[in-house]
Amino acid sequence: MNRPLAPKVGLLPLYLKLYDEVVPELRPKLEAFLGEVAGMLTASGLDVVAAPVCRERPEFAEALAALTAVGVEALVTLHLSYSPSLESAALLAECSLPLILFDTTPSPTFDSSATRQTMLENHGIHGVQDLASVLRRLGKPYHVVAGHPSRGGVLDEVVGLCRAASAASRLRRMKVGLVGAPFKGMGDFAIDAERLAKRVGPTVVQIDLTDLAKRAAAVSAEEVDAEAAADGERFDCSAVTRQVLEPSLRLGLALRQMLDEVDAGAFSMNFQACTAESGLPTVPFLECSKAMARGLGYAGEGDVLTASVNGALGAAYGDTTFTEMFCPDWRGDTLFMSHMGECNPELASQQPKLVEKDYQFSDVANPVIALFPLKPGPATLVNLTQDPGDAFSLIASLVEVVDTGLVDAFCDVPHFWIRPAKSVRQFLADYSRAGGTHHLGLMLGNRVAAVRTLAEMLGAPCVEV
Repeated sequence: MNRPLAPKVGLLPLYLKLYDEVVPELRPKLEAFLGEVAGMLTASGLDVVAAPVCRERPEFAEALAALTAVGVEALVTLHLSYSPSLESAALLAECSLPLILFDTTPSPTFDSSATRQTMLENHGIHGVQDLASVLRRLGKPYHVVAGHPSRGGVLDEVVGLCRAASAASRLRRMKVGLVGAPFKGMGDFAIDAERLAKRVGPTVVQIDLTDLAKRAAAVSAEEVDAEAAADGERFDCSAVTRQVLEPSLRLGLALRQMLDEVDAGAFSMNFQACTAESGLPTVPFLECSKAMARGLGYAGEGDVLTASVNGALGAAYGDTTFTEMFCPDWRGDTLFMSHMGECNPELASQQPKLVEKDYQFSDVANPVIALFPLKPGPATLVNLTQDPGDAFSLIASLVEVVDTGLVDAFCDVPHFWIRPAKSVRQFLADYSRAGGTHHLGLMLGNRVAAVRTLAEMLGAPCVEV
């Protein structure tokens, strides 16, 4: 599996100064609970940065400045007791970070055996109510997770919101590499780079083809040997010779280097840019697949829009690939998914096999691609589409990857079938009514709720098809 990156989250504890003056022995007990919560969130896959306990506005201001400075992607509040909302609400409303109110207490029970001491230790919920009411009045979006962390699903809900916040944060600050120009005439994903940066966030970085060609030629034999050895461990290389594989390795290593230098979180490549005139030896389909396995977003044909959202989702959740709907099976109610040569090998149900692609679109050497069946089971199609004006929508669809295996007729293209939750006839109609583009991301598992939350954090509608 792609291991998703750990979202960096600020944990903000709220408290009442009066208690330090009247019952100073209370605070150490609640700070121990703060440590327990931080530990549970860390064990659940988050990179937690806990702020000091905050009571008054200056303390909140200092804590928020420090958390912002270290690059947290979301704020999780924890009321250790009641805390007057006006000490923190305006500062939280001004903060651009997604806000999650964790409405919980140290004890999972409070029944007739409770004492005044346990009441003091477990009364933070009305502080949450005070804060939420004022935040709503101020127009600050926020999420609330209520429940004891020991109860099933409570921590998962907090972590899910933090992952969505991380995806939104990564999308807004992402750099997207572009190899070649977008495919001329493909209008659905066509977007001006300035508009993309202004409305969604990603910055497009052009990968210079001349520089890429020079670097590919300069890759050393030792570097090629090392990459070939790594491929031999990971893939079945029995169907390709070293002579056939080497152009793909040279170009792949050069492209990897250039993407790393610009700190790209995603990229798109138009196969039409790969010609003998450009100096490129082949088409880097294999490196596109390897890059997705490393967690980079990708989309073909210069589609930086789809590449960017795939990059954000891959980093936050893992197990994401670029794909495209090609052919409907009206009778069988399935859809054939494919593309020229790019698919994330981390989604493979068996060892991927490297094969030579019979390439006829330009005068370069035949590329090598990774061929494999996808893991069967639930999956989620995701699409970022442009609405009228400067608006965007996310589309999410729960589907099933069908266990069909590989088909000989498609021996040099990635391929698999999916079954939508409704008839293909209805699904295709609904998808196009929503304006979905012909390029998509596919995530393993049911991630519809995650996409819905991501859309909310981006301030965009989410259409479930």
